[in-house]
Amino acid sequence: MMQYHEVCPRELWFFSRGIDIDRETSNIQRGTHIDETSYEGRRRSFSINGRIVIDMLDSGEVMEVKASSALEAPAKLQLLYYLWYLDEILDVERDGVLAYPAERKRESVELDAESREWVDESIRGVIQTVERDEPPELEKKPYCDSCLYQDICWV
Repeated sequence: MMQYHEVCPRELWFFSRGIDIDRETSNIQRGTHIDETSYEGRRRSFSINGRIVIDMLDSGEVMEVKASSALEAPAKLQLLYYLWYLDEILDVERDGVLAYPAERKRESVELDAESREWVDESIRGVIQTVERDEPPELEKKPYCDSCLYQDICWV
């Protein structure tokens, strides 16, 4: 939900209502393949409190793997939310790694005061969006043409 909020609150609203995207598209399958095959043997997945599922490297860092850095801010926010959750709810401090294996790119991510504020603000935004009776207004964005919800928004 954090990623959807950052990309498009309308997308978040649809998702929160169980209106899901087609998981069989080539872009989704490519991303899933990259996520499932990257860092094999060096990371494990953990479901925590039925609320988040994190990938953790053997080094103890929390990892988020993405196919592309095209939407870097939403991916970073998602990872920061995981770090925030671990710290705020479980009192466990961790650093993170945002990885784009297809681009051979990695970024270290840590939860500092500024990023904590971003997460707190985004949590409030997610709550406001999902509590709405109607989806947020349409807002044309550069990536709308490739969005899997475009038929719902623009038809």
